[in-house]
Amino acid sequence: MRRAQEAKMQSIRSCIVGGLRVCRRQPPRWTLQPAGPCSWASTRGLDPEVPSGEAKCKGGLEDFHAKLAAGPSLQHFLQDAGAVQETHRLPAEAAEDSAPYLGSSTLADAPRKVYLETYGCQMNVNDTEIAWSILQKNGYLRTSSLEEADVVLLVTCSIREKAEQTIWNRLRYLTALKSKRPRLQAPLRIGILGCMAERLKEKILEREKLVDVVAGPDSYRDLPRLLAVAETGQQAANVLLSLDETYADILPVHTSTSPTSAFVSIMRGCDNMCTYCIVPFTRGRERSRPVASILQEVQALSDQGVKEVTLLGQNVNSYRDTSEAQFLSATPTQLSRGFSSAYKPKQGGLRFADLLDRVSAIDPEMRIRFTSPHPKDFPDEVFQLMKERHNICKHLHLPVQSGSTRILEAMRRGYTREAYLALVHLIRDSLPDVTLSSDVIAGFCGETEDDHRQTLSLLREVGYNTAFIFAYSMREKTRAFHRLQDDVPPEVKQRRLKELMTVFREEASWANAAAVGRVQVVLVESTSKRSALDLCGRNDGNIKVIFPDVEVDDGTGMGSQVRVQPGDYVLVKISSSSSQTLRGTPLRRTTLKGSTAFGGAD
Repeated sequence: MRRAQEAKMQSIRSCIVGGLRVCRRQPPRWTLQPAGPCSWASTRGLDPEVPSGEAKCKGGLEDFHAKLAAGPSLQHFLQDAGAVQETHRLPAEAAEDSAPYLGSSTLADAPRKVYLETYGCQMNVNDTEIAWSILQKNGYLRTSSLEEADVVLLVTCSIREKAEQTIWNRLRYLTALKSKRPRLQAPLRIGILGCMAERLKEKILEREKLVDVVAGPDSYRDLPRLLAVAETGQQAANVLLSLDETYADILPVHTSTSPTSAFVSIMRGCDNMCTYCIVPFTRGRERSRPVASILQEVQALSDQGVKEVTLLGQNVNSYRDTSEAQFLSATPTQLSRGFSSAYKPKQGGLRFADLLDRVSAIDPEMRIRFTSPHPKDFPDEVFQLMKERHNICKHLHLPVQSGSTRILEAMRRGYTREAYLALVHLIRDSLPDVTLSSDVIAGFCGETEDDHRQTLSLLREVGYNTAFIFAYSMREKTRAFHRLQDDVPPEVKQRRLKELMTVFREEASWANAAAVGRVQVVLVESTSKRSALDLCGRNDGNIKVIFPDVEVDDGTGMGSQVRVQPGDYVLVKISSSSSQTLRGTPLRRTTLKGSTAFGGAD
């Protein structure tokens, strides 16, 4: 038994004793040696004079205890740590600008050109703007030509299999382009950013050997280092998710082709854990950006002449800023009536209604939208604020996913069909002219024909103006992947998808027809894609409006005629409609405030 214990003790290579790293080597003598400027390590050294047997063990142990008692205390560690931090602290500018992994010839002699492609949702558009802001600050140039690019970065989506397949197809083309690159040119570097990078990092690096950089949604600050590593011929990856990264200190370089609108991210991640959704696993836990940085960005956009800002988040109306002590005592917002959440109620913090109030007050001539919300997080004060502020658009995205309570329960959505419909009625009572949009999934796990018919009937009852309808695509890591069966055949999913689309278009046609004969305020965006003789824009309800590019009254009351430009508000009398667009005649240029006094305008 004693030999067994001795053998067991000898097999231990290291352990932690009282905060000291203890490494055991023969023969048995303990000495304390400094392991670095802020810590101490304990190692065994050679000493042929150490006695053997019990005396050896007892002597060595007593010697160790004596040295341990005379060794550094906790106060020593704290003092040394403070001293080292003070000694090695860099000036603020040096800490910000220093990048030792970027050699003097990396970018200074020949700045690298980066080509960015964005796939998926508006959050990915915002991610692209953040990534470009970081790269621009580190000396990269932007190019719109793939042939000129030294670096190609794809900001990817992972919400459905089709979205990922699009990226795989694009990668095959890019890797072929890389292999054909002339030897006299610097090697083309290819990077995968965003949700797909987070979900499939190993597969991307192994399957696509010519992919150089993989960066998850919380790793964009690390892009300069990752690209510098790639310049040495190695693959580089950082897909760590963060509990606090919001990029609040980074002002995005807005890359939208429209000078009239911009997206502003207010929070990242999601805690809802719906069984079908991959977002919590690719973008992490919810964390909200400090309100001060949001207001600063919106003010900057207003100063630049931007006329519409969309507040973005995976669950935008669960926003909760706890960055300031004064916010911690705030009264928690109640969930929508009849709704529940998958997590415990969160206490304190400045909530979405407060943020919306502050943002909308910055510029009365700037439209404010927000997406994508969860139906459970709609307190009455949000609807009241939307009613009072003319620049908060009367449009709500209200994802339902299914019209069957049984399927909603399987999805862990936190509400029943009845609770959802009650919320719709409450919204329309508060905001009579509101337009609604939604997300719907066809063929979720276990969905029967009766479940499908209930979803069809809900589409008819609500009458959405816009809907995003997709066949269910199972994603690895989700709760559905581990606990449910994807048992609806593909052909059945496609049939149900077509039926849902047909019903939606019928109801949207009826809903949009209600606008015919009315005068609406339209924010001009651009020339129509179908005709250079027409302009297009969006009304308050986020419906596309097409109208002739002709001279109109300039709205000053002086009788002058002008041609409206992107960024102008114009009053348009609607003459016809379809399930997707409205058509009309422009009357005059206007302002948001001025349009509220114009008879018939929404």
